[in-house]
Amino acid sequence: MRVRLLVAAVAAAGLVACGGNDGKQALSPEAAVGQLAFNDPSLSASGRQSCASCHASQTGNAAPNDLAVQLGGPDLDVQGLRASPSIRYLATNTAFHFDDEGTPTGGFFWDGRADSLAMQAGIPLLGAREMANGSKAAVVEKMKRAAWARDFEALHGASVWGDVDDAFDKLTQAIARFELEDASFNAFTSKYDAVQRGQAKLTAQEERGRILFDDPAKGNCAACHAAPLFTDFTYDNLGVPRNPAIAANADPGYYDLGLCARADLAGRDDLCGAFKVPSLRNVALRKTFFHNGRFSSLKDALTFYVQRDTDPQKWYTLNADGSVNKFDDLPMKYKGNVNTQEVPYNRAPGDAPALSDAEVDDVIAFLQTLTDGWSR
Repeated sequence: MRVRLLVAAVAAAGLVACGGNDGKQALSPEAAVGQLAFNDPSLSASGRQSCASCHASQTGNAAPNDLAVQLGGPDLDVQGLRASPSIRYLATNTAFHFDDEGTPTGGFFWDGRADSLAMQAGIPLLGAREMANGSKAAVVEKMKRAAWARDFEALHGASVWGDVDDAFDKLTQAIARFELEDASFNAFTSKYDAVQRGQAKLTAQEERGRILFDDPAKGNCAACHAAPLFTDFTYDNLGVPRNPAIAANADPGYYDLGLCARADLAGRDDLCGAFKVPSLRNVALRKTFFHNGRFSSLKDALTFYVQRDTDPQKWYTLNADGSVNKFDDLPMKYKGNVNTQEVPYNRAPGDAPALSDAEVDDVIAFLQTLTDGWSR
C-alpha cells in the first residue's frame, strides 16, 4: 500500500512512475532534450564525460565502476573527492532544511548543497574535478554545437543563446525534467515492489533478511532506510574509515567534514562528519559504498556496520602506540559526533555484533530484492 501511495504521489506531481509495467512512455520535448544532454560527453571540457559517465543506468544511476571516486577535469585525470551517489528515487526529495526537531533533511549531493535536481545537474558542469567548464558561457558554447542544439532552439527560440544564464538554467531544467519523467528513475519495478502488489513472495532467506532489516534490536536499518524509498533523506555520522585510495587523504591534515564544510553551515561543529542517508534501492548494483567509496562490496559495507564497534581493529588504522585510531577520518574534536547510540552501533569491543555473518547474508538477500527490473 505504501508503494502504491508513493507511486500515486509521483504521478500526481506530473511525473512518470512505472508501477509494474514496462515504463515505455514518451518523454515531453523538454525531457527528451534533457535525456540527450544527460548522455552527451561533448558538454565536458574533456569531451569524454557526461552525466551518465558517473551515473550509469546499469548501476542504478550510481558510479559505473569500483573506483572510490571518479576522474574528471580537462584531461579526465583529476580525481574527485567523493563517490558518485545514485540519483534515482529523488523525485520527492526536498531542498535542504532542518525539520521541526532540528534534524538536517533533504538537499541533493552527499552534503545537500543543491536545493533541486536542476541545481544538482548544473554543479558538475562547472566543477573543476568533474566536467570542468570554466564558466556557464563555456557550457553554452558547447550547447550551440551539440547535435540537439536545434531541438533546444525549438523549445526556447533562437534568441535563447543571447542570455547565457537563462540558457544554462534551461539546460539544467531539461536534465532535471528527464530525471523526473524517465520511468527508470522512479520505476518501482523491483521484486520488493512486486511483493507489495501481491505478485510475488519473498524466499525464506529474503524474508529473514527483511525481518532483520526492520528489527530495531538487530539490523535497525529501517530507522533511516524506511520503505518505500529506503531513505528518510536525513544525515548520519557513521565514522566511515578513511580511504587511502583518495589522493587528498595522503595529507594527514585533510578531512572531508560533510555538512559543516558548507559555507552556510560553518560553525555547526555538531554536523561535522554527517553525510546524506542514501536510498538502498538498487544498492546491490553499486560497486562502491559510502561517501568516500571506502568499501567495494555490499558484504563488507554491512559487516562494517555491525562490527565497527565490536571489532574496530578490522576497520581502522593504528596509532603509533599500536592502539586503534577509531573513526580515523575525523579530527579528534569531532569524533564525539559519530553515532554510537543506536543499534547496531551501541556495542563495545568484544561484544557480539548485532548481526552474525549468516544474518548479514540474509539482509543482503533482502537488499537484492530492491533491484529494479525484476521479472519472474
